[in-house]
Amino acid sequence: MLEVERKSPLTGKMNTMSLYISISQLLSWERKEGLIQDIMPDLNKHEREFLISGCTKEDWINLYGEDE
Repeated sequence: MLEVERKSPLTGKMNTMSLYISISQLLSWERKEGLIQDIMPDLNKHEREFLISGCTKEDWINLYGEDE
């Protein structure tokens, strides 16, 4: 498990999320060695979005309403 920190582009707040990924998975994705869903298949859509954009589930709910 890794603690990953990202800054929300919506709020400017630094957020931390605990993700069940390895350092090698994170580095592989950061080096653009594949798609995030292929490198980290066990992450849900909110966890992937957090890595990609820094947006949390709460950010998306505030923007677009409740999650389906």
